Amino acid sequence: MSIEPVWIKSSYSTNEDANCVEIAWHKSSYSTNEGAECIEVAETTAAVLVRDSKDKSGPHLTFSPAAWQAFVSFARATA
Repeated sequence: MSIEPVWIKSSYSTNEDANCVEIAWHKSSYSTNEGAECIEVAETTAAVLVRDSKDKSGPHLTFSPAAWQAFVSFARATA
């Protein structure tokens, strides 16, 4: 994952609202600008979100932190 997060402010938040919601998406360090299969990941305490970096407003997948960790461990072991 990249080190610098990209903060996205919720479309439901207003400039006057002190309780706005933001989420930080991290682009995979294995992704390149030319890459056809790039993903971004955002982590919260309750879930890990995954989306296509080329379709930021499109759908995303949601995993529990435990399920995401199991996937990452599996991917590292088979790489």
